Amino acid sequence: MINLSDPLAVLARRLPWDQIEAALAAKFERQERAGLVIQGQDMFGPTLAVAGGGISNAGRPKLPIRLMASLVYLKHSFNLSDEELVVRWSENVLWQFFSGMDYYEHRLPCDATQIGRFRRDLGEDGMELLLKATIDTALAIKAVKPKDLERVIVDTTVQEKAIAHPVDSRLIEIARHKVVSAARRAGIQLKQTFAKEGKELRRRAGGYAHAKQFRRLKKVLKRQRTILGIVIREVQRRIESPDFAPEHPKAVSDLIMWLERAERIRTQQRNGTKKLYALHAPEVECLAKGKARKPYEFGVKSAVVVSHKHGLMLGARTFPGNPYDGHILNAALEQATNLMQDHAVTLKEIVVDLGFRGVDADNPNVEIIHRGRYKSLTVQQKRWLRRRQAVEPAIGHLKSDNRMDRCWLQGALGDALHAISCAAGYNLRWLLRAIARLGLGSLFLRLLHAALMQVPARPQMPGIYSNA
Repeated sequence: MINLSDPLAVLARRLPWDQIEAALAAKFERQERAGLVIQGQDMFGPTLAVAGGGISNAGRPKLPIRLMASLVYLKHSFNLSDEELVVRWSENVLWQFFSGMDYYEHRLPCDATQIGRFRRDLGEDGMELLLKATIDTALAIKAVKPKDLERVIVDTTVQEKAIAHPVDSRLIEIARHKVVSAARRAGIQLKQTFAKEGKELRRRAGGYAHAKQFRRLKKVLKRQRTILGIVIREVQRRIESPDFAPEHPKAVSDLIMWLERAERIRTQQRNGTKKLYALHAPEVECLAKGKARKPYEFGVKSAVVVSHKHGLMLGARTFPGNPYDGHILNAALEQATNLMQDHAVTLKEIVVDLGFRGVDADNPNVEIIHRGRYKSLTVQQKRWLRRRQAVEPAIGHLKSDNRMDRCWLQGALGDALHAISCAAGYNLRWLLRAIARLGLGSLFLRLLHAALMQVPARPQMPGIYSNA
């Protein structure tokens, strides 16, 4: 049903699936539980019994690790959501062969939500194993040589979070709505929720901002903050009252969390620090990269390590807190070194931009090349430096083709997992192109050899070329 010479079919037999399954199997073993001690009484005296101890085999069977790992690869290689991925998998014979299926089955491989749970259970180290498998495969099929990976390019970008643009009026209105809803779930009936007035103020703020009537906009924001303060203080008084008896403790803990975030929204100023840009994602930061079309980006800083000669992704890592680029170079190189440790690859030359100046003392074992020291560079180093901008299209493809443009995963852990999985998807696409290139090259050589063998020998004229 499929062409076994297709690059994806070839890659299905080249990836080290046995090593991936052996390394990840420990994360999905059933855990041994201590159990609950139950005290009883019989005719001979008190008794003790343990309930629920040991390793339980209850629950539905686990899905194969190769199937779930291949779904993660395919998701970021072909830029699909979880729902689109499982539907495409059920219709694609080649994808099922890549996932290790023996026969074609027209069914969903799993529920779409299980992919997210599998990714969360893997953790950051498990996702790095999937990225490492793509690097090992590139070296195994000789698409790259170990010596080619000793010189890399390092650059930073912003992995944006899937949030709306943080406008003050919108954040204040959402904070009011969240506090009112959480108070209702906790059993608190407010005197006034300001729902109608809050909706009208939000509409007016949008009109004033569009017309650049900032004085009127400032008055609307002041009224919104006043309303939010009234709601917060009333909820706090109800919580501190002695007759407050909540039915669900989790509802109260959620209410306290929303109160803290709403107070941050109410008190933060335009030029303040440690601002909250999204109520559901407090880890989001504002980063300025100097782009004219997009002065500010909201997400987390990410660093990528790309091989200098071939453009293979050797590392991807997120750095919360918006640190200086030079201060994260050591950690980015450490991740790349760990992923290539089985091949004894030592990073020697690092080609970077001016954001990584002044960190030579922190990285004594590598040679950092940037245009700030252009006059002292050799001719060969200047030639290496001219290829530094090759990382820019790699980052562009990472965002547009491998889903790094917006991160939909929750929390700082979700940001880290998303960056590594995008790099793994990028490398899978790179491997497919490399297999096609190497396959066409070998096919051309075979055809050329066959053509030369079929060419008849030229007849020689007597007496003229006898001594040739």
